[in-house]
Amino acid sequence: MLALPGPLVTVAWLAERLRTPGLVVLDASLPAHRGAGARVPGARRFDLDGPFSDPGSPLPHTMPGPERFTRELRALGVDDADTVVVYDGAGVYSSPRARWMLRAVGFDRAAVLDGGLPAWTRAGQPVEPDLPAAAPPPPGDFTARPRAGLLVGSATVLAALADPDSAVFDARTRERFAGTAAEPRPGLRAGHMPGAVNLPFDATRRGGRDAGRMRPAGELRALFAESAGQRQRLVMSCGSGVTACVLALAAELAGYSQVSVYDGSWSEWGLPSHLPVTDTG
Repeated sequence: MLALPGPLVTVAWLAERLRTPGLVVLDASLPAHRGAGARVPGARRFDLDGPFSDPGSPLPHTMPGPERFTRELRALGVDDADTVVVYDGAGVYSSPRARWMLRAVGFDRAAVLDGGLPAWTRAGQPVEPDLPAAAPPPPGDFTARPRAGLLVGSATVLAALADPDSAVFDARTRERFAGTAAEPRPGLRAGHMPGAVNLPFDATRRGGRDAGRMRPAGELRALFAESAGQRQRLVMSCGSGVTACVLALAAELAGYSQVSVYDGSWSEWGLPSHLPVTDTG
């Protein structure tokens, strides 16, 4: 069983262990970010828009039930004793969502590839064509063991907004948070939750030659301390529950242990309903 150095691994770490038995690499890229027909050798598709989304929910990217999750992860050949590294084609964007889902079903030996496929290719590491496998992997023996509190609903968010020891973060852009930019999904109200803190997910990532990689832990600690103060219980939201997980990963790297993700995020909260929305403050 491979030991992970933390929730984030480097390209060098993965490259040294790529063909190690018991290591599974998952590509959690959304369709817009799939790597121009290339993937890390041996990577298996973790499809957030398909098998790993609840087919009974009208909301995008919602967590499937434990039976479906077990079935689909076994179909990817994942065993309970495996170690998983997840990446995506946008750097660090949708891969934290896949890792957070794994944590929510009791699987803790999963990490995100820092910088994703762009960092992998910049380092000159090999890729292979992103084509359907000639044969599926042998079925795995993974079993979901749901863990409460990592993915939460609107009632928990409402309670957190009223709790002086909790902070609710919104990973959307400042313009969407302020209600000055239209929501990409039709029918949603503009604005944000009263009392929420805006921290666009991209603020947790590096720029320049390291674009797409996560900022150092010390910088992330300062970023959250500036916004959350002494509050230690954090709830992350975004547009559809994907980039909220980037904030969750950043908070974990910064040393926070009481972190939740609002699964429905603005796709649910922004619908016409009793849930409060403001465009001020």
